[in-house]
Amino acid sequence: MSIRAKYQITEYCHRFLQDYIHEGDHCIDATCGKGHDTEFLCRLAGKTGRVYGFDIQMEAVEQTRIRLTEAGCAEQTVLICDGHENMGKYVEEQVSAIMFNFGYLPGGDHSIATNARTSLQAVEQGMELLKTGGVMSLCIYSGGDTGYEERDALLAYLKGLDARKWLVIVHSYYNRKNDPPLPVFVVRLA
Repeated sequence: MSIRAKYQITEYCHRFLQDYIHEGDHCIDATCGKGHDTEFLCRLAGKTGRVYGFDIQMEAVEQTRIRLTEAGCAEQTVLICDGHENMGKYVEEQVSAIMFNFGYLPGGDHSIATNARTSLQAVEQGMELLKTGGVMSLCIYSGGDTGYEERDALLAYLKGLDARKWLVIVHSYYNRKNDPPLPVFVVRLA
């Protein structure tokens, strides 16, 4: 892997999360997309773990299903075609990790994208499901029609969290132009 590839936002988030996920854990991919993060979570949670994957687009759910079947991870996953703001309807147990990639499906219809209202609802629900010592990663892509609004709403919400219960780490690709993505991590302390 090249040095540059190690610092692409999704790979960077994967490297951060690996310390938090163990064999048998339950995890959530809140935005399946093409299934890369879902597969990553499955590999760490192992055959005894469970990974829930959400996406509002059936195309994304199907691409994820195909990827997981080819990778031998399909049996430990529950894929759900519904908005991530509804994850609390499907997941009852506490989870070790939740991954978000905000924005739109790569190569898909850009008019179908996450938005501030439902993303905030999803993060709030995810925080209720996250076990103590668990982590949530948020890959925040700004730009586009709703990206700035979503980014600003998420960051404002996270800044107001109780520091005794939550650790929020916001990283920045500081010398990149054109609205680089923000990798954000939320760790449940208590």
